[in-house]
This record gives sequence, structure tokens and C-alpha cells, in this order.
Amino acid sequence: MAPRGHHLTEVALLASASPDLAAVDAGEREGWLDDPTVLPSLGPRARALAVASATRSVLVIVPVAGGGRGGVTVKPAVGPEEGRISAVEWVPLTTEDGEGEEGVAVAVGTDTGWLLFYSLAGDLLHKQSIYPSKILKLNFRERKENAWEDSGSDELSVVFPGVIARFDGADLQNILQKSFQDVKSRLWKDKFEEEDTEDEGSFGRIPFQIWNVSKFGSCADAAIVGLMPPPLLELQSSQRHYCAITVGEDAVVSAYRLSEDRSRSIVGAILSRGVAATFSTISSLSKILWRSEPSPPKKSRPKPQSFAKITYAAASPLTCLKDSPRKGERLTLSPSGTLAAITDSLGRILLLDTHALVAVRLWKDQEIAHRYGGSTVLSHLIPEQVCNGYTIAIVGVANQGNHGYRDASCLFVEMLLNKDKASSSTMRMEYAKSDYCLCLAIHAPRKGIIEVWKMRTGSRLLTIPCPKGSRILQPSARLSSSFSYAPLEVYLFNGDSGQLSVLNSHVG
Repeated sequence: MAPRGHHLTEVALLASASPDLAAVDAGEREGWLDDPTVLPSLGPRARALAVASATRSVLVIVPVAGGGRGGVTVKPAVGPEEGRISAVEWVPLTTEDGEGEEGVAVAVGTDTGWLLFYSLAGDLLHKQSIYPSKILKLNFRERKENAWEDSGSDELSVVFPGVIARFDGADLQNILQKSFQDVKSRLWKDKFEEEDTEDEGSFGRIPFQIWNVSKFGSCADAAIVGLMPPPLLELQSSQRHYCAITVGEDAVVSAYRLSEDRSRSIVGAILSRGVAATFSTISSLSKILWRSEPSPPKKSRPKPQSFAKITYAAASPLTCLKDSPRKGERLTLSPSGTLAAITDSLGRILLLDTHALVAVRLWKDQEIAHRYGGSTVLSHLIPEQVCNGYTIAIVGVANQGNHGYRDASCLFVEMLLNKDKASSSTMRMEYAKSDYCLCLAIHAPRKGIIEVWKMRTGSRLLTIPCPKGSRILQPSARLSSSFSYAPLEVYLFNGDSGQLSVLNSHVG
């Protein structure tokens, strides 16, 4: 810890050579955590760490307090049609005490669209097919702090190439809590059987909504950022509309309006019928003029029997930003969903205001900035893309270093800019949410550093050296109590040394 000064505090030293972590190649080679097929995920309050290996299709759950020992190794019994592990996420559950191992579950997604939930003891709680494609990302979001949003409950979003699905937190709670009770009953009666061998029919299906968001091309990452106003022609509608942001190869950033109702919106129906009628007329005329022979019917590809017929809810495209050859790679949301940090293939990071759909900041390579004169306004560099009244434009830039931010990862974090400042109560040294400032932590592995920048347009607060073979992690849920506020924290996990550290929230 000495080279990194006082900005990082060690939380635990996980033994990379432990039998459980060894199941995911930990400690077998230097830099094993840099392997993209290794998927780490930190549990709520950093009490446990889940690491999955897509190559070996193995999930390991280890307690942080135990130094990586006493964990559980799970080998999901998924057949070839159910694929291999491609995503991992923690899902907190509400129980009577609200804590303990019964308060969380680990969600696992596969590259053929299956979603499985496990307890910390490795018991299979639920298994369900979602969509016949690779699950790129699982993202659980808390909605308790967003009082301005009547968003119902927490949610779990499932991202596929060009498709996004949403599970409501209340529906997850109902099914998973029942599964917890069933597992406890089997254990109590000493009649526990391996549940991985059961098919999907033995579990109840959790309802979810699914949208096609491939209008501007397939996406590499996506997120549902929150509620948004309905279209002008549907102001009296009672259904909710969500805003989704996607990033990908064809469009660096795209935005969609997602409707809860599976039927088309009025605006979408008008556009759909108009385009369909025009295409039908042109097609009929072309057949008359060219007297083309009817083409032989194409053989339809067999579909997996496990997936029911998919009915998409209405998704209306709002806008997109195309800047070839730049490709969007990763997307990270702030706690409120009002900001999104987007990394691209050219080593740049875009900060997007998801409500106004305006890019308010851009971090990029100094060499690229010099090529364009290092202007602080980049509307001439990246043209505005306008669709349905929404505009994406660049209004600020920060040039740092000569290595760029290729392969960078971003996480939002809350920092105390003045550590001597107490909260509104002078009787106890506790801090309220208003005492913290939202910042962005950028892990640039090619630079070997972590940078912390004040949002939205503030200066760089910290530059922390970090060793190779490290990743920054963040618990999916903070589980704040009514008595104390739990700030948003960022952890650094070095796979080679097994050291798990937390970024100190005090600055200055």
C-alpha cells in the first residue's frame, strides 16, 4: 500500500491459490484477471466476491472476510443449447432481517440467453430462458434514492446485442424469496437434491419486458436510465416510458423511448403503417414491371424449443451519434441515471447527460486533441445528430496524457472534498448525502493509473498508480439504512496479489 499513499485502504487479502479461486484460473498465470472471459462481481457492502470463468463455465463465490477461503464453487449443469456463462451480477433481496446470506442472490447469464440465480450456498434458486442470444450484461439498479422518479421498485436489466429486457424488482423478490424458503425446507427435511438437473418447467417464470433497440445497429452495451415524458400525442397516457441508451459499432451512442405497453404507441403506429404501406406499394409495382418469378420459400432456421414466441414492447428511436470509425464499447450510469460515461474504441471517454441527451464532456488522447487544434468546443469535430427533436453535441473536452484511455473502465464514486466538514449534526461524525460530491473514477490500464474527476466539469482530484492485472469493482447495491448514508464506493482488486482495496472518500 505504500506506493499508493493514503488514497487506498486494504479491505482484504484474498488467497489466489485457494481451491475455490483456483477453479477460475486464479494464480495460475500472471495477469489472469485481465482475461475478458474472467467475470468478477463484488457483492453488496463488499462482503463477498463472485468470479465466473466463461471458458470453464464455473462460478466461484467467496467471502471477503475469509480471505477467499470457505467459498463455494458452482458448475451450472447447462447443456450445449444453454451455453456458457457470459455475465454475472448480484441481486439484493429483502428478508426479515435484511442481512446475512439470505439477503442476496447471484444472477448468472449465458451466451444463449439463459438466466440463473444462485444463493451464497450455491443452491439454484431460479432458471429461466429470456432471449436466444448472448447476454452481454446484467445490471441491477436501486431506485430508492430517486424520489423524483415514480419508478416503482428496483430493477434488473438484461442486455443482448440489439435487445434489452427489464425485470421489476418486486417480481424478482416474489420468486426468489419463495425459492429461498423452498431450499430451507428441503435442507430442514434432509431431502435436498441437486437442482441444476431440473428443467425450466420446474420453476415459475418471472415476468419481464423486452424491447428491440437495434434501429441504429446492434449494441455492445446498453442501460435503462430512468423514466421520460411520453410523446406529445400521448400526454394523457397512463403507461410509463423509459429512456434507454445504447452504444455499439454502427452508432457510438443511441437513445430510445421504451413503452411499458406491448402494443405500439400512437406515434410509432403511424410511422410503422406509413412506411409499411409505402414499401408494399413499391414492392407490388416492381413485381408487375419486372414480372419476376416467385422465389422459392426459404427454409426457416429451427428455433430453440425452450424460448416462447417473443413479443416486443414498443421502442421508439430518439437520436444517435455516428462518428466512424469510432465504436462505443462500455457504458456506466451514475446512481440517479442522469449521467452516463461511455468508452470507445479510439481511447476516448464521453460524459452524456441522459436527460438532455447532450454530451457535456470528453476525455481523449492529447495527440488527437492536437490534431484538431485542442479546441474546447468540439461541435466541429463530431457533427450533431438530430432525430425527433433530440440532439447529441459535444460541448467540452479534457486532454490527458499521450496513451489515451484505450481499454479504460469507468465507475461513478462519491467523495468528500473537505474531510473536516461534518454533517448537519455536530454531535456525531457522520456524513449526509449532501456532504458528498459525485465524481468519476477512470481506470486507465495502459497508463497504469486511476484518475478521479469531479462531475460534471470539475478538475481532476486524484491520480493513483495501480499495478497491472487489476480491475475496479463496485457493489451493485449499497443497502443504505435509515440511520446512516452509505456513499457510492469504488474498489480495486489486484488479481495477482489478491489484494482488495477501497478508494478513500476523503480528498484534501
